[in-house]
Amino acid sequence: MSLSVRIRLAQKRGLTLKHAKVLAKLDTPRKIQDFLSKFPQNFEPQGDTARSVQGALDAQCAHCIEGAMIAAFALWLNGHPPLLLDFSAYRDMDHVIAPFKINGRWGAISKTNYVCLRWRDPIYRSIRELAMSYFHEYAKGPRKTLRSYSRPFDLRRLSSPQWVNHSGNCWEVAELITAARHYPIVTTAQAKNLRPRDPVEVASDKITSFPIPRWKRQRL
Repeated sequence: MSLSVRIRLAQKRGLTLKHAKVLAKLDTPRKIQDFLSKFPQNFEPQGDTARSVQGALDAQCAHCIEGAMIAAFALWLNGHPPLLLDFSAYRDMDHVIAPFKINGRWGAISKTNYVCLRWRDPIYRSIRELAMSYFHEYAKGPRKTLRSYSRPFDLRRLSSPQWVNHSGNCWEVAELITAARHYPIVTTAQAKNLRPRDPVEVASDKITSFPIPRWKRQRL
């Protein structure tokens, strides 16, 4: 599919021409990830947000679910279904990624400010394998916190105004992926016996793509 066709398709699916031109250039999952890795982090200075694809591009910043929706839309322009995968955590924040499949293997695009929970190459045979690859790095301080992953949610179930060009927050999307069927990763007994992360692993949490504002650090 040519660039001009992808631009027109992006417009047809709800984006302005300006943003359609940006995302239409991202014709591989790797390019989409590179774009999101450089895209500024949304630290939510005015409170929680769940901006649409258009809203995040307008604001020029995104956090995980906003980045995942951008990635899902860009993947959709390239013939992949626009999917979201939710991770549920214990006493930690959930995380959302955009999974994709190439040659029968799963990979994922992820927007995060930390060294963990990032891109996954398409080498995993199943969604469960993909989800399990995040287990040991999904943590808060010394605690490993990942507990379950969702069934992939296909955003084609929703209309464009619900997630592509919503003028406000897409709380409905967040609620739907949270409510989707989740599959446990560890049992309660296994969770009690997990080895805590060592000091080197904990120290790696200080490495970020974008500096965390002081007001944000005080809340963490």
